[in-house]
Amino acid sequence: MTKTALVTGASSGIGREFARYHASKGGNVIITARRVEQLEALKSELEAAHGVTVTVIALDLGAPGGAAKLHEAVKATGIRVDYLINNAGFGGRGAFLERELSEDLDMIRLNVEALVSLCHMFGNDMVAAGGGKILNVSSTASYMPGPLQATYFATKAYVSNFSQALAEELRGKGVTVTALEPGYVPTEFAARADLEGTKLASQKGMTPADVAKIGYDAMEAGKLYVINEKSLAFTLKWVLPFLPRRMNLNMVRKMQEKGV
Repeated sequence: MTKTALVTGASSGIGREFARYHASKGGNVIITARRVEQLEALKSELEAAHGVTVTVIALDLGAPGGAAKLHEAVKATGIRVDYLINNAGFGGRGAFLERELSEDLDMIRLNVEALVSLCHMFGNDMVAAGGGKILNVSSTASYMPGPLQATYFATKAYVSNFSQALAEELRGKGVTVTALEPGYVPTEFAARADLEGTKLASQKGMTPADVAKIGYDAMEAGKLYVINEKSLAFTLKWVLPFLPRRMNLNMVRKMQEKGV
């Protein structure tokens, strides 16, 4: 049976690659983001290349009530969502007290509130239907506090912890939950987060397509989480935990400073 995946933040980067990878396997896709022109272009590409059905729902998921609007829009199509891929999110560099509070609250609304809402709505749908898979895009930022991106790092810690707890709660109900925790990936994220010119953004990183494949395959396998690079996973699990916390904080801060 053809599986349908709902991909948020699908207009660019890793989200777009999730849609491409799922379509390459013969799956239908519901793609959503704010930028309708990019979504329509992706729809044309995937339908022509793979003969699948692509449904476009253009909306601002981070707006108040955005998740409920998306759920209602999907329900109106009559399409059953088999895979929920929560990819939408953004970061923002700068000292917390010097940033606009509204920007960080918007970040929490999209990175956390919208993701949690969609997991609740579509998770219930999946349990009622007897099965489904959820992939939440987190980050290696979830493993540490992030000076100069304090709110972003904290949102990803929430996503990773929430995902694993939800996975345990849904055991035996036919629904799996996986957290994808990638390191730096060269996408529009760096420009949006004002990270260009930092040591963090100078890293090569894996391509969005490679990261999407790793996350998608882990979701299909029902894994709790996956880090896209083995060397990075080793550092996060076996090096950072044994360093003094102040040293970790200083290292992360310097990675995100400019002109250093």
